[in-house]
This record gives sequence, structure tokens and C-alpha cells, in this order.
Amino acid sequence: MELEIDKIEEKWENLMVSLEQMIGKRPDDLNAVLFLIGVQELGKGHRFFTKEEKQDLMHIAICKVLSFSGIYELEGLDQEGWPHWKLVQQLPFVNTVEQEKLLKAHVIEYFEQEVW
Repeated sequence: MELEIDKIEEKWENLMVSLEQMIGKRPDDLNAVLFLIGVQELGKGHRFFTKEEKQDLMHIAICKVLSFSGIYELEGLDQEGWPHWKLVQQLPFVNTVEQEKLLKAHVIEYFEQEVW
């Protein structure tokens, strides 16, 4: 999955506009979008989440989007219905800017394949 940085930013902006129309508020940043993906993947709808659960939701989202590159694989659900992932391929060594680019590209792919 190689998207040029200009294409990523253009598609990211389009995604932000679509999400704003869908949820009535523009997500603040990548973390907000990852949180939304985590809630979607958990599949329990809108409810109050503890701080720890919010961190878990972000982890679920990161694992889900990075699964498109084969980095994570779904192991299954626990007794409470929370997905658990295992690392099957080492994460590429990237700096913060490259990490954000990689996550944005995979988030875009997630919405193109799983949502729209």
C-alpha cells in the first residue's frame, strides 16, 4: 500500500469531511478517528468508556488498520466480546511523521474497504 503523501493528505481531508457529515462533528485528529474505528470494531455501540477502555479501543483500531499490511492478525474475541490481536510481523522502523503517514494511509483503506 503505497500512497504518495499528497494523495494521503487529499484523501484524509475527504475522509474528515465525510466523517463530519456522518457524525455531525469533525474529528480533531488521527487519534479521534482511531477511537471511532475502535468503537466500530468493538461493535457495542455508543456508551461510556473508561480511560483504560478508550486506550484499548485505540489499540484495537491500530491493530485492525495495520492488519491490512499483515502486521497484526485477529486472534479472536474474549468472553466480553473484545477483539484480541497478535503481532505477526515486526512494525517497520519509522519516525513519528512516517508512522502518522502509515496510519493515515491504513485508516483511509479501512474506510474504503470496510465502511463505504
